[in-house]
Amino acid sequence: QVQLVESGGGLVQAGGSLKLSCTASGGTFSDYAMGWFRQAPGKEREFVAVINWRGRSTTYADSVKGRFTISRDNAKNTVSLQMNSLKPEDTALYYCAAQRSYFTGSRAANDYDYWGQGTQVTVSS
Repeated sequence: QVQLVESGGGLVQAGGSLKLSCTASGGTFSDYAMGWFRQAPGKEREFVAVINWRGRSTTYADSVKGRFTISRDNAKNTVSLQMNSLKPEDTALYYCAAQRSYFTGSRAANDYDYWGQGTQVTVSS
């Protein structure tokens, strides 16, 4: 059983930056591709970014490409999401998720095995 805990959310003005972190425990972190998803009120959960188990392959949603960067540190069991040039439409509850995979991680939420509780990001205009 893998436990995931997100941190780093908050309130920021449009154009600002935030860095989200997710710490994993209870499993072998390098067995998993790690993804970030988000869900805004009244909307479905959507894919944001994913990084493979070695950290050498990343995939981003078109809406965040060029603004967000996902990274991981397998020695510290952490995955991070650096978010720059934030927009009001980035406002959402952000979740990290783990998918047991040695391949490029999936964009589909249903493919993930474990989820954190989420951290709120609010971007004011």
